[in-house]
Amino acid sequence: VPGRMSRKNHNHYKGAEVSCCVKYFLFGFNILFWVIRILTTLVHLFSPLHQGVLSNLSAITDLGGFDPVWLFIVVGGVMFILGFAGCIGALRENTTLLKFFSVFLGLIFFLELTAGILAFVFKDWIKDQLNFFINNNVKAYRDDIDLQNLIDFAQEYWSCCGAHGPDDWNLNMYFNCTELNPSRERCGVPFSCCVKDPAEDVINTQCGYDVRLQGELDRQKYILTKGCVGQFEKWLQDNLIIVAGIFVGIALLQIFGICLAQNLVSDVKAVKANW
Repeated sequence: VPGRMSRKNHNHYKGAEVSCCVKYFLFGFNILFWVIRILTTLVHLFSPLHQGVLSNLSAITDLGGFDPVWLFIVVGGVMFILGFAGCIGALRENTTLLKFFSVFLGLIFFLELTAGILAFVFKDWIKDQLNFFINNNVKAYRDDIDLQNLIDFAQEYWSCCGAHGPDDWNLNMYFNCTELNPSRERCGVPFSCCVKDPAEDVINTQCGYDVRLQGELDRQKYILTKGCVGQFEKWLQDNLIIVAGIFVGIALLQIFGICLAQNLVSDVKAVKANW
């Protein structure tokens, strides 16, 4: 009889145990998540391009003096704590940390979902803000070399010039067409607005000089005439499946992480209930 009772208790205990697969899969999931988050934060904060652009963002956006660097630090810190809670919670089978991890990950998922819905509802407002942002970048083009490189990259990548067209460069003190402007770049555009000649191996940085003194039809031979706002919208439409796929993939990973954490919490509770 004692032997049967011992076997019965042993079988009852064996019926509830923590899944090693779930435990270490969640641990590995968080380690990977943690490392990626640390690397992306370091790249954003310490790369020369991002340092220059971030330091100038408060001047070209309506942020009321807020330093965007702090935003990256806060987001990076939250992700670091979240990854730490997931790792230690999984390794130590700590239900408090696992619940914290799953609830916080669920909150982030909810915020992302809300942001996506609001972006769709207020797409016209976002378009206006993009227009405002690009025009402020145009004004500050010569103020920061890293910002200048970013604008040139955007105009070349999206084959555009200005927010709505080349005449937006009148907002810049060096390129505007006023008669009192002493700049050699008067009535011109940056070289990134120029139509590229495949035969040229070296970039002609003066290709946009005086080009806006010409008529609309003539300037089309030399410079790009489409605005970056419209080209960005077109790029989004052309790559809608890829962009949506990335967001859906991130969302599925978050849901997967929540499910793993909740599954592990259930296993730990089941084992404790048998003690």
